[in-house]
Amino acid sequence: MEIRTSELGRWIGVSASYVASAVIPVLRRSRVVSVETLEGEFGQDAGLRCKVLPLWAAQDVAGHPLNLAKKEYATLLRLMEAVMGPGWTHRDGSVTPAGLIGTRTGRGAATDRLALLLLVLETRENGRVRQCGGTVDTKRGRAAATVARLLGCTASAGERVLERLEDRELVLRVRLRTASGMPNRSRLMVPAIAAAHGRTVAADVQEDRAEALKPEFSDPDVAAGPGEAPVTETESRVSSVLMADGAGIAEPDVTAALHTDHPHLVTPVLPLQLSGGFSGEGRDRSGDLPDRACVREDQAVTGETGATATGSPMAEGGPLRGEKPKKSPVDERVGQRAAGARSGGRPKAVGWDKAQQQRRVGPPDGPRLRVALGPVSWLWERLSGWQQDQVEEAAKAELARLEGLLALPGGAPRLLADRLSDRLAETGGEALVDRPFPWLIRRGLAQRPSCSDLRCDDGIRLDTGGKCENCGNIIHFRRRRRARIAAEVDRELPGLGDDERRRVLEERLREQASIEAEDYVWRREQARAEQARRDEARAAAAEQAEREREAAAAADVVRQALRCEDCGQKRAAGLCEACGYRRRTEAVIVEAGLVAATWSADFTDPGDVAAVTADVRVSMEREIAAVRADYLRAMDPADQDSDLAGTASVLAYGALHTAQQALPEYQRQALAVLGRSEEAKAEARRAYKTEQGRHWFKHNPNGADARAAATKAADAARERAAQYLLTVRLEQLREQQALRTETVAAAPWTDRLPELAARPLDGDVTGTVIA
Repeated sequence: MEIRTSELGRWIGVSASYVASAVIPVLRRSRVVSVETLEGEFGQDAGLRCKVLPLWAAQDVAGHPLNLAKKEYATLLRLMEAVMGPGWTHRDGSVTPAGLIGTRTGRGAATDRLALLLLVLETRENGRVRQCGGTVDTKRGRAAATVARLLGCTASAGERVLERLEDRELVLRVRLRTASGMPNRSRLMVPAIAAAHGRTVAADVQEDRAEALKPEFSDPDVAAGPGEAPVTETESRVSSVLMADGAGIAEPDVTAALHTDHPHLVTPVLPLQLSGGFSGEGRDRSGDLPDRACVREDQAVTGETGATATGSPMAEGGPLRGEKPKKSPVDERVGQRAAGARSGGRPKAVGWDKAQQQRRVGPPDGPRLRVALGPVSWLWERLSGWQQDQVEEAAKAELARLEGLLALPGGAPRLLADRLSDRLAETGGEALVDRPFPWLIRRGLAQRPSCSDLRCDDGIRLDTGGKCENCGNIIHFRRRRRARIAAEVDRELPGLGDDERRRVLEERLREQASIEAEDYVWRREQARAEQARRDEARAAAAEQAEREREAAAAADVVRQALRCEDCGQKRAAGLCEACGYRRRTEAVIVEAGLVAATWSADFTDPGDVAAVTADVRVSMEREIAAVRADYLRAMDPADQDSDLAGTASVLAYGALHTAQQALPEYQRQALAVLGRSEEAKAEARRAYKTEQGRHWFKHNPNGADARAAATKAADAARERAAQYLLTVRLEQLREQQALRTETVAAAPWTDRLPELAARPLDGDVTGTVIA
């Protein structure tokens, strides 16, 4: 398919520049989508030609889930437009409105679009999303866990996405209530899906209420049964208020009974029943009570009494109380939690003398921590909220440290879990741990090296899992020392009894241990002093380097203010650009003359060498003049007059470029002539004979293979000889030229200005540059 970059950005809610810089590179690296870009007017990626490789490979594959028909593609496109289409205005004036989340742009827009699309695909006709099963983090809730599993992210990230969707009223978390005010299971709803099928969220709530009255095993929160007295229509058992799915309210279908969060003084009044779950059920599943019960318990429930059909005897106007009781502490605590969740604050456990952070019943966040702290999950549940945070931080730090010690990444969680298992085995199990927090911090998570090796833990190497060799060496040294001291005792004090010998041996071992401890302290002090000395030297070196940088910067500022030595241009750092090119051109011309003189002049005749170099100079200056004339004819005279220094630099660079192109031709010609010299020929003949005389050619030295190899060796030797002759002769010519040339110091530019002013200008560059 082909699409514009800006249009793709509108689909996912980001800008065109972000698509070009961040989205397209990721698509290419994923090797799922092949992307070809089409450049726009200014060289930007304006158009995209994309090919979804799995769809392309699934074509004509019978039964493949990606082998979609045309009508299936059309249905999918229609769904995408309804969910996340950006909206369009057509040429005929008609308008296609944006989808449910089509107007969402900015940070997280693409993630919100994907989340809503996945939720829509997981939604039934009644608007209810099929939520994930199993145990989830009750701090976040099952709805957030469902979004997290769909997106493949953490529960906290899934909760943030869900909150953004709730803020735009695209999804709803419906939390039902029992008559006692206890929170029931929550439902995740997509109202748009329900409305598309002619249903509403309120209808779904009523349906949940009907399902809760099935005569089966009841949940702890739904204690009322079908044999209970009827309830008036004006006072429903299910509250229609949408409760906030706060972090502190546990899911009834996820964790244990809600009584685990109650203060320790509250005891359960009514156990879980095996039928309807209420006290008024008697024989034959009727509402009649036994004869010994109070008559008032069998009376009908009216709207005045406010009694509700609930399994909790602490509800208002319960059947087991003669008068209307006060609101129970359980209901008050549930109300406080709900109010705290609706206000956005973190719920606090009431009934404690000191308010503290609520503990997390489930495992810690993140797969790495879950694996690492898996063996101590029961101890984790016994910790308070603050202690859980401290243990989590300590575990993260230990995992990061272990990752730095291991050769292969990813093994730190399993390694820490094995350490905790070993520590529990030493203790005797979790049941024998009286204080979980100190045990985890000081014993469970702490590494216990038996030697100086950082990878040692109780004599086991963390990276290999085998025994620590360093610990073995230490044990060997200690045993050898004990044997040596024992031999000294036997030699110095023969005839001692076993007890006396053991006492003397222990005393000498303690003396030796104290000597080693003193030596260790001394070495540690020496190491500390050496480290301090190194730190001081490093600081002094840094200060010296800083001073040198400052001095170099000051010198560079002074150098940049100098005039050009050749032409006197201001602020040229001692040499302007054009004069620098001219000097380099002069050096190249001199080098070309010397190269030509290596084969065409007599070294003993300085006049002959000078004549050859002069001919080369004339030839190269003629080429440079031709190039300069061509450039001046092609250049606008107005530009020449407007920027004299720039024109001079361009002409000087053109001369340098012409000279550099001519120099390799002189070198090639010199090598060709020197390759035909007697020295080169003699070297080639020697190489030919040497190669022909190799032992693998001794049986047929005149064969085709032998002659080919000898010829190749002779050519290589001739080239090496020619290169050597050229290098040696150039060195000789440079030495002779240095002896003949007197070193004359350059005159100051102020003395050279009259000479430069009197110099005649070339007719082609009059009024433009100095010739």
